[in-house]
Amino acid sequence: MGTVTAADPHPSFLADKDAKVFVAGHRGLVGSAILRRLLSLGFTSVVVRTHAELDLTRQADVEAFFAAERPRYVVLAAAKVGGIHANSTFPADFIAANLQIQTNVVDAALRCGSVRKLLFLGSSCIYPKFAPQPITEGALLSGPLEPTNEWYAVAKIAGIKMCQAYRIQHGLDAVSAMPTNLYGPHDNFHPENSHVLPALIRRFHEAKACGAPEVVVWGSGSPLREFLHVDDLADAVIFLMDQYSGLEHVNVGSGSEVTIKELAELVKEVVGFPGKLVWDSSKPDGTPRKLMDSSKIQGMGWKPKINLKEGLVETYKWYVENVVSDKK
Repeated sequence: MGTVTAADPHPSFLADKDAKVFVAGHRGLVGSAILRRLLSLGFTSVVVRTHAELDLTRQADVEAFFAAERPRYVVLAAAKVGGIHANSTFPADFIAANLQIQTNVVDAALRCGSVRKLLFLGSSCIYPKFAPQPITEGALLSGPLEPTNEWYAVAKIAGIKMCQAYRIQHGLDAVSAMPTNLYGPHDNFHPENSHVLPALIRRFHEAKACGAPEVVVWGSGSPLREFLHVDDLADAVIFLMDQYSGLEHVNVGSGSEVTIKELAELVKEVVGFPGKLVWDSSKPDGTPRKLMDSSKIQGMGWKPKINLKEGLVETYKWYVENVVSDKK
């Protein structure tokens, strides 16, 4: 890592820490972790914009930003995200906003002429509902999607294909990483629009705070899920920016899975909720099993470091200090 060869006159990403790096979506779960990682590694020119400063769905604004800033590297972590309820309630928002963000950023990165590498972040929901497990990169477009989040998934698939098309036609070094279910600091803990893990943390905390006798959780508890701490993903993103320039997207997962029931019981333990856990099996479960095959990135030399319980303890501490205390 961090060397320059005669065949490649450009320094590697990790040897180019004075270069301008644009992190799109730096306030979200993923973007904030990538920003922390870049700064901790000593990158000196990381560029960020809030949504109020730069609306990535507005093409002219994005083009003007790239023309003015001329970043050398781009990490596209900005997206409109949410759980089953949000995806089924706001399908137009999910497909339109994500297509606009991806199209504007990737195209502007090419047109401005300064971008040496772009990394696009997708999601494991791009894969078919009943893809063989564990899911390899080759499973993409091999079957129908999970209907509850197909709007988001179709947009993310288009993002992968856009990066590939811009590489093939224009030579843009655009790569894509597909993380599994993520969690950690700066997650969305909204009562209706959050994913399963932050939703469980919030529900158990609020039940504990008000002395509720039980917490009711949607579904049967049987689906299997894989979780990766967002700081591990940030480490993988830096690794891929430095080491990978292939056409195919790359899975990034922890390689271990738990049932939603096991997860709920672990969150209950970490939060310290003394009451009862009840399952409402009349509500949908979503995808039955989702384990990513991350052998490709692990074969390149990357591995996750944070186990689920350790990560949950840290995430709950962040939630109490940042989300709960903000409401007081």
